[in-house]
Amino acid sequence: MNEGAAGPDRLQAWPPALDAVALGWQPVLGRFWRSGEGERLNAFLRERLAGGAVIYPPEPLKALRLTPPEQVRVLVLGQDPYHGPGQAHGLAFDVRPDCKPPPSLRNIFKELAREYGPAPTLRSGLLAGWARQGVLLLNACLTVEDGQAASHARRGWEHLTELILTELQARARPLCVLLWGAHAQARWDAVAAAVPAAGPRGVLRANHPSPLSALRPPVPFIGCGHFTQANAWLMAQGLAPVDWLAPSAP
Repeated sequence: MNEGAAGPDRLQAWPPALDAVALGWQPVLGRFWRSGEGERLNAFLRERLAGGAVIYPPEPLKALRLTPPEQVRVLVLGQDPYHGPGQAHGLAFDVRPDCKPPPSLRNIFKELAREYGPAPTLRSGLLAGWARQGVLLLNACLTVEDGQAASHARRGWEHLTELILTELQARARPLCVLLWGAHAQARWDAVAAAVPAAGPRGVLRANHPSPLSALRPPVPFIGCGHFTQANAWLMAQGLAPVDWLAPSAP
């Protein structure tokens, strides 16, 4: 088993306790577990673990633990966790502090450096600092098997994502939504079309930070200016800006 300073790199047991997430998310999570999709997902994960599958990350619900719904002011939507050993730790786009940044995260750092200048904090694990400031780093699918991208897609996680987005859309608190890539844009747009926004929404769109799309039209990720634009929007709503370069606590 791979273990670094942050502990085991894979899922150890399932299901988690309800208090694995912040109190405000517990009703949403409870509804999900009681749904058919939630029951099927639970059975699937238990079966795969019992069969010896290596599943990442060790804490699939970490984003919901670090960022309570009442504190969410920025939403970043991803797809599924990184599928290599020692990478994913439960936050979209981020990797464990002891892991080399993958290409998409390196491009996020490039854009941050372009907007704010180089900083020593631009390293793996930085995004946990965002999560503690109210940036919800949510993947559509929260688990994956070793070396098999999207291996847990359409197993039920997407229904939980829909419930979470619906909960956010129904809250009056201003929310800035960063949509990187067609997958994230389509997922948010489907919920936004079905659920009227209860408060101000600032939606910023760009290509995915993957090297395959980060520099391509229609809206290249490199050069998108999303971090400064998000802060300008938040301040216009009377909210504090995000310190995108703040060092992350453990």
